[in-house]
Amino acid sequence: MTGNQHIVVLGAGYAGLAAAKRLAAAAGDARVTVVDARAEFVERVRLHQQVAGQRVRRWDLAELLERKGIRFVRARATGIDTVGKRIELDRGAAVDYDILIYALGSLADPVGVPGAAEFAKTVATPEDSAWTAKGTVAVVGAGATGIELAAELAESQPDSRVLLLSPDEPGAWLSATAVAHIRKVLERLGVEIRTDAKVVEVTADGVRLVNGEFVAADTTVWTTGFGVPDLAARAGLEVDGAGRVLTDESLRSLSHPDIYAAGDSAVVAGPGGRSLRMACATALPTGKYAADVVAARMRGRDPRDLRFRYVLQCISLGRRDAVVQFVHADDTPARTVLRGRLGAGVKELIVRGAAAAAGLR
Repeated sequence: MTGNQHIVVLGAGYAGLAAAKRLAAAAGDARVTVVDARAEFVERVRLHQQVAGQRVRRWDLAELLERKGIRFVRARATGIDTVGKRIELDRGAAVDYDILIYALGSLADPVGVPGAAEFAKTVATPEDSAWTAKGTVAVVGAGATGIELAAELAESQPDSRVLLLSPDEPGAWLSATAVAHIRKVLERLGVEIRTDAKVVEVTADGVRLVNGEFVAADTTVWTTGFGVPDLAARAGLEVDGAGRVLTDESLRSLSHPDIYAAGDSAVVAGPGGRSLRMACATALPTGKYAADVVAARMRGRDPRDLRFRYVLQCISLGRRDAVVQFVHADDTPARTVLRGRLGAGVKELIVRGAAAAAGLR
């Protein structure tokens, strides 16, 4: 292995930390640097708890990484010079690389609905989640994020009014057993569920639905989808319509062979021919795999194939309940569903396991 190789991991989320941890152990004498704009890591899967007023642990990234022999640079990447192989930063000197692992993750995507970006809160990043719910809260979107947030707010703030607005049933992609349990718990917690509510405009004091109805709210939270930073697209990497890096079977960029991508910002082929979804369950294994591929190729070896299958999806319903939906390899729901306190216990173990896999514990 060439000792003067410099591997830069861009992004210190689940994928980036998993990749850096693996490289520190497998990349021999190569230097490993992680670049991220944040000084601390906060578990993204707990941000709904933070918004609900609960204390969420934070890890100092410099301390965490440097004790593993990994250099940490706190700065926001403003550009990638793919010819000069350099990361341009908003503070300090640029960082040169021989190999780059692009793992910037995802962010809130309120684009497309008037007023959403201006007036709606989000819970996609720690910065997005630095707010406190007040009065009537309208949660737009009944995906996993919306369900978890609505349940957490209703449980921790029982005197508040929480609305869950969506054109679909909460958890509609899961099994009938899981869907029924989600609705039962949300209703028990006092969440007002509207499944006829397609939001077409957000204002400072509520949302307007496609049928013209105005729903008043003191706080509107947008949870309907995620986007990715435009850094890869601006740098000229080949990306999909959402800006995610297109990769081959080894997670190598289709357009730039010295760049690999992992996690939410990468298009990764999964079981059934579908791209892997954005989730820490995807970020962790793809981050580790990207590191393994880099280490193998630096040794002149062929990398192993990525072997990935989905196992389960889990959604918390406050601190004392959850749904753990077992799934087939292609992410479609299987029959087994864990609920109630058992489900909550398993969900907590999974969250803690994700932190450990990223090198946080």
